Amino acid sequence: MPNCMEIADECPDKGSSGELGHALATFAGGCFWCMVAPFGREPGVKQVISGYTGGHKEAPAYQEVLDGSTGHFEAVHIAIDPALCPYARLLDIFWQQIYPTDPGGQFHDRGESYRTAIFYHDENQRQLAEASKKALTERGRFDKPIATLIMPASGFYPAEEYHQHYPLWAVQGRIRPSGLHQASLKEKAKQQLTPAQYEVTQNAATEPPFRN
Repeated sequence: MPNCMEIADECPDKGSSGELGHALATFAGGCFWCMVAPFGREPGVKQVISGYTGGHKEAPAYQEVLDGSTGHFEAVHIAIDPALCPYARLLDIFWQQIYPTDPGGQFHDRGESYRTAIFYHDENQRQLAEASKKALTERGRFDKPIATLIMPASGFYPAEEYHQHYPLWAVQGRIRPSGLHQASLKEKAKQQLTPAQYEVTQNAATEPPFRN
């Protein structure tokens, strides 16, 4: 399997199908750490890359994005086998992970870099994204407008290496705490995660912890 940097370097802006034969999809749903697990465990997903997109600065650093000086979103760039994981399935997963009426971030994470957006790579993705957003609005579950943006995909810049290969069990532990199992996950998290990763996934802190 190619690594995340190979996919990002070879297929950043080449429509919905890159040179490696994978279809591409890009979503911003708040903290990118918490977006990796829902997509990463889906059959047909080949790679999920944490990174930055939608802004004006080339190759931004994490702290620049966090400070809001680049215009970028924290996002995930996904390579899929469309025969196993159609784009519509990714849209369903995306909407289930976010609070779509919040224009200022997601949950504990506040600021422009944590806004939600769907970045489409071709006209078909745009139409599917617009249709899914319309369907969500028409269900009448929210008393505020859907704030999630739908935008054309642009340059995607992989985040620093320490943001990659994020352990799925860490986020799953945050989502589904359960007695002794959760205690075991916390101990495992202390041993394998950085302090910032531990605070975000286990103690519901912001990223980096307590900054926001």
